[in-house]
Amino acid sequence: MKYFPAFFLLLICNLHSFGQKKLIQRLLSNDVDTTRRPSFMPIPVVGYSQENGFEFGAGTLYSTYLDPTDPLNRSSNFSALASITTKKQYNVSLKSDIYTKENKYHLLGELKFKRTPFNFYGVGNETLERDENRVLEEMFKIQMEAEKALLPNTYTGISVAFERYQYTDRAEGGIFFSDPDLVDRQGGPVLFIGVSQSYDTRNSNNYPTKGFFGRVSYQYAPNMFSKSNYSASQIRVKISNFFPLANRLVLGVNGIYYTVQGKNTPFYLLPQLGNDEMMRGYYRGRYRDQNLLTAQTELRYRFSNRFGLVGFAGTGRVYENGNFSLQGLKPNFGAGGRYFYDPAKGLSIRLDYGVGGMAPNEKRQSGFYISLAEAF
Repeated sequence: MKYFPAFFLLLICNLHSFGQKKLIQRLLSNDVDTTRRPSFMPIPVVGYSQENGFEFGAGTLYSTYLDPTDPLNRSSNFSALASITTKKQYNVSLKSDIYTKENKYHLLGELKFKRTPFNFYGVGNETLERDENRVLEEMFKIQMEAEKALLPNTYTGISVAFERYQYTDRAEGGIFFSDPDLVDRQGGPVLFIGVSQSYDTRNSNNYPTKGFFGRVSYQYAPNMFSKSNYSASQIRVKISNFFPLANRLVLGVNGIYYTVQGKNTPFYLLPQLGNDEMMRGYYRGRYRDQNLLTAQTELRYRFSNRFGLVGFAGTGRVYENGNFSLQGLKPNFGAGGRYFYDPAKGLSIRLDYGVGGMAPNEKRQSGFYISLAEAF
């Protein structure tokens, strides 16, 4: 699915109500609003694909400070996206990322409904394009996390999540149907409870130019719902560091490790390589397995308060337990642009084009992404 650039859609949708000159002045002004007022950004969604038909919808991001009088209070962000296609597929997502007064508590929430087809290629780091199998996924997810600052820059938290998946094979006889090792191919529910620990010295939670961020989370899924009699543990480790190289030039580095361990783990819980935040250029789910390890670096140049450019490169792979090898690492690289609709908070619309590897006898993988906020 490819979308028209959100920035230009926003221009078109507002021309009649604001007038061309006034709109351009407002959206392109290099001035920074230092009043710490809330900001609101609507983004139309229009797209088309052969599988989904036409897609229409809207997204938005609302950002505010719970204590606007405190210059150290981090911004709280609320996003929403809703879309539907002419083939009766839908996607609804609500997210919140809240910092209370004095940054004492950090609260995260997500609610998501999705009914959409995707391509399944099997499990492992060397899946083949010719095994592509179209599958319909219906998913419901609700997750809540709460962290408290017990020490300076240090947050300790708890989390709970419930997810439910349902799958319909649209190409019976393909790998989705024939793979004997695939667990829970029809889907099912799962409940996670967990804890987390993070350390954060970034100077901004939206567009950091210096500082370190590290977070480790552990979640356990007890055997409460599954017909396959499984219980699983998942561990996520994420680290990022930002280095100012020159005026308006920042180097960011990021690493992710994600593992799911358990007996009879459903395929839909396995870590997947590729999305709009890491390993850009790879189709999400093209490679999946028990473990995921990725690293990326991004050079960010914000040549004005409103606009910026980035170049990025990275590597990563998925692997089963005890089967990690540097020879299996996959490359990715790309570039993108940024439009900062709220320069003071560092909130941006992100357009990225990523390029991945090229397996033997296959075309090179690539992807175009339009998103809100930075990749990391």
